[in-house]
Amino acid sequence: MSSRFKIQWVIDQANTGKLIKEFLKEQEISKRALTDIKFQGGSILVHDREENVRFKLREGDILKLIFPQEIPSKGVKGENLPLEIVFEDDYLLVVNKPTGMNTIPSREHPSGSLAHALIGYYERAGTEATSHIVTRLDRNTSGLVLIAKHRHIHHLFSKMQQSGGVKRTYEAFVEGNICDSIGTIEQPIGRKDDSIIEREVREDGQYACTHFKVVEKLESFTHVELQLETGRTHQIRVHMSFIGHPLLGDDLYGGDISLIKRQALHCKQVRFLHPIKKKEVSFSAEMPGDMRKVLQG
Repeated sequence: MSSRFKIQWVIDQANTGKLIKEFLKEQEISKRALTDIKFQGGSILVHDREENVRFKLREGDILKLIFPQEIPSKGVKGENLPLEIVFEDDYLLVVNKPTGMNTIPSREHPSGSLAHALIGYYERAGTEATSHIVTRLDRNTSGLVLIAKHRHIHHLFSKMQQSGGVKRTYEAFVEGNICDSIGTIEQPIGRKDDSIIEREVREDGQYACTHFKVVEKLESFTHVELQLETGRTHQIRVHMSFIGHPLLGDDLYGGDISLIKRQALHCKQVRFLHPIKKKEVSFSAEMPGDMRKVLQG
């Protein structure tokens, strides 16, 4: 059975006397969302009675916003693929993506992506949702991906990302031994002139900032932990290659593939303020088997 996406508030004394439209603006409900609710089949309810945005709220009122049905993209069909769900509630999902799975479809891999798996999962659960992926990972990068269950939640996460409110921690194995125990790489990244895939550090690129910390130095490589201030395509891979320590397995950027056949990069943690519950939450995913095997020698 379908369950329409909704958000509910109990009005406190501080919000008494406000018009619904004023209150919803403070809750970061966009004008587009309100237009969709008005014209595409949503509802604004106070104590389960339909009201308009000029209704004046009182303490104790239960204000409920019911959003119109979302229609999944016709180009992405649901597929019955395994999903390792780390966390789920009415508003978001955190999924541990395996290596070898695209986050979204590509020309080379038009099926089998996380987006296909999500839509299939929603269809089986009777959830009215389409694919809203907040944080993406490269096909051969493993780890946590944050997903919004509705366009409005995606909108809130997008604003959060712009202000640095979604924190991701990665771990990687890089060639050689890094001298400094901690460091920051601030180098602009842009597309390489002769490639549609490869990126490089270049003066006319976009600002990019990567922080790293050495976890352990091994015989031929270094285990590092990384955090990003920006989210440029291939940012960690480009920056580590630029300083002479490409990721193990990353042959696109000069990495040795003798120990592992994909870039040794894993998103191990994601932290953010829950967009509705307004509580700080954090989720973790263990290092995958192929990387553990390299670490154990």
